[in-house]
Amino acid sequence: MTHQVHAFEPPERFVAGTVGPPGERTFFLQARGGGRLVSVALEKVQVSLLAEKLEELLTEAQRRFGVELPEAPASVGDNEPLDTPVDEEFRVGTLGLAFDADTATVVIEAIAVGEVEAEMELGESEEDEADDVEPDEDLDRLRVRLTPEATREFIERARRVVNAGRPPCPLCGQPLDPAGHLCPRNNGYHR
Repeated sequence: MTHQVHAFEPPERFVAGTVGPPGERTFFLQARGGGRLVSVALEKVQVSLLAEKLEELLTEAQRRFGVELPEAPASVGDNEPLDTPVDEEFRVGTLGLAFDADTATVVIEAIAVGEVEAEMELGESEEDEADDVEPDEDLDRLRVRLTPEATREFIERARRVVNAGRPPCPLCGQPLDPAGHLCPRNNGYHR
């Protein structure tokens, strides 16, 4: 099985976005450049974590390499919807982040869900994990290289996208449906 590395170093555009109404949104990372468009699906929590970890990475890069940290963009930046068509290339299993000190760029890798992960989700025991292969060597991946400025813009947009969903219940933190929800903190009564 051949794997594909979709590399955008740098992309013309790299954003997190969603398709579908709140409560049923599918989250995507999307890279565009050189006449190519690649969209990969991931979980909301992965988008949220990615923004958080990128923030930490920029702070660390400043501390260790004296990288100039861009201020949060004053303008709202890229608020456009995802480019269409949004064809899911693969579902993201792992996200990798690195800072390349030589070029002062952030490298983000979104790696497809592997067969090991897919099996483990089905409740397989962890005892028979194969140690002989690097798990992600033969998986599709999306790699983007961003300047600190572009990284900051990505973080800001990713946070807006995550926060644009259903508001959380003030009691339990679960997303509120327009019709309310059965709140565990309310002994099952509707809010």
